[in-house]
Amino acid sequence: MILIADSGSTKTDWRLIDDQKQIHQYSTIGFSPYFQDTETIYAELKKNLLPQLQHPASQADIFYYGTGCSNPEKIKVVQDALEKAFPNAKVEVNHDLLAAVRALCGTNAGIASILGTGSNSCYFDGKIIAEHVDSLGFILGDEGSGAHIGKTFITAYLNKETPAHLSKQFYDRYKLGLTDITDAVYKQPFPNRFLASFSKYVYQNIKDQYMIDLVVNCFNQFFDKHICKYTKHKEVPFHCVGSVGFYFSDLLRKVAEQRGVQVGKIIETPIAALTLYHAGE
Repeated sequence: MILIADSGSTKTDWRLIDDQKQIHQYSTIGFSPYFQDTETIYAELKKNLLPQLQHPASQADIFYYGTGCSNPEKIKVVQDALEKAFPNAKVEVNHDLLAAVRALCGTNAGIASILGTGSNSCYFDGKIIAEHVDSLGFILGDEGSGAHIGKTFITAYLNKETPAHLSKQFYDRYKLGLTDITDAVYKQPFPNRFLASFSKYVYQNIKDQYMIDLVVNCFNQFFDKHICKYTKHKEVPFHCVGSVGFYFSDLLRKVAEQRGVQVGKIIETPIAALTLYHAGE
């Protein structure tokens, strides 16, 4: 029995391959060892994942791919929670970037990127991740991500730089002022999710030229800070996984093509490809 997880900052997709090779799917909130400790993650697994499982998975092989799982200390936070939730299971915790590589590149050379709540990327030479530009998180980096797009819009909104019709529509819908927003960003948990939530508003108004320019600017920063730093960025295909890359794919393709970058796969989630990978198909 195999249990696979793909976890971003906002949600986690789970797939269970049972002993009859049947696939079952589940969903929980996202996990990040930068914002949650072992006990918090375990409590969520116990409350919202374990009751969903139609088959006992205590002895399953668990393959977890998650945001923030980039060093031994953070990996241990997640691994301890999984081992507590699934005693006797064999647990392997990897960074979500490896999930992107396996889902997007397979065994072929390419640039694998993530554009969801956060952003990340690497150059895969067909065997290993040969180059990686660090993602600095939503405060210092995450260019092109939902958090970055949301932050860019919110900053312009608070500075009274957005067009009047968008500002009025935004306030009428969300009823948020300076105090509400700064409290959510500086005092409440998961400010990255809060900021990323406004990328949906940007998408809902993407026919407006202001929003088009905003997203294009964010994607250009992503290419400047990340993609164009890879030695072979014009020689291998650029792939992307994540809701932001998927829903804004037309603009992402436009920016890539303007940079002379060949676009490969753009998918919303890697979980289907990961399931096939671990099923040996």
